[in-house]
Amino acid sequence: MAAMSTGAFTHDNMEAPASKLVMPLFSLKGRTAIAEAGANVAIWYNSNKKALDEAANIEKTYGVKCKAYQVNVSTWETVQAGVDEIVKEFNGRLDIFVANSGIAWEEGSFIDGPLDTMQKVLKVNLDGTLFCARAAALHWRRQKKEGTTVDGQPLENFTYGSFIATASMSGHIVNIPQQQTVYNASKAAVIHACRSLAIEWVGFARANTISPGYIKTDISAFIPAETKNIFKDKIPMGREGEPEELKGAYLYLASDASSYTTGIDIIVDGGYCAP
Repeated sequence: MAAMSTGAFTHDNMEAPASKLVMPLFSLKGRTAIAEAGANVAIWYNSNKKALDEAANIEKTYGVKCKAYQVNVSTWETVQAGVDEIVKEFNGRLDIFVANSGIAWEEGSFIDGPLDTMQKVLKVNLDGTLFCARAAALHWRRQKKEGTTVDGQPLENFTYGSFIATASMSGHIVNIPQQQTVYNASKAAVIHACRSLAIEWVGFARANTISPGYIKTDISAFIPAETKNIFKDKIPMGREGEPEELKGAYLYLASDASSYTTGIDIIVDGGYCAP
């Protein structure tokens, strides 16, 4: 990172990928993350055991190693133990971490909502993301310094770690008509935290965020149809996004195609934030 005395960064501290062709830059073969690009994948879940079936489906469909782990992201000890276990089981290395855990605020006005729900939302959305970032970065710093896996084998095809946190367009705007101050604040904090980590991690890892708009996922399933019609009026594309429409952004940030990209937030919202 920058020198504390001058604020100047070390020159040439993160080299560019060797490939001059674009498609090889998107390959994750031999790494750990996104199956469709050839990576081995570890999936975390809290209570939704559908992750077990999804892991089996990924292995069968893409011919990669994939396993689901039950991890509570709200404590540092469980996150660190979960990351360390996966690294040991997945060729002794870590390349990409997508911090995707998040819960919604469904309590309406903040001043009328329960404070224990506020604490839960912040614990999962913000603390959980920072715990994941810390646990992953410890491995990336060691891998870059030592050039080996955890069991001492030469580390091949490792450039830098890539940390991608799922934020939200709610970190940029205030959603209406639903009231969700705590959720909005948690996602704004995630965006700025990753910008800050991008500076701290120069030399061994990149940190970026993706801010989805209204996407057809379980986190927005509680919103009534009439409310959805109101916010669709404010989306230039006039609809919710499909989960598959986020894949390209995640692959870009996970791969060497984004080797010169750190500290950014990609908004994928059908144009909601544009006007």
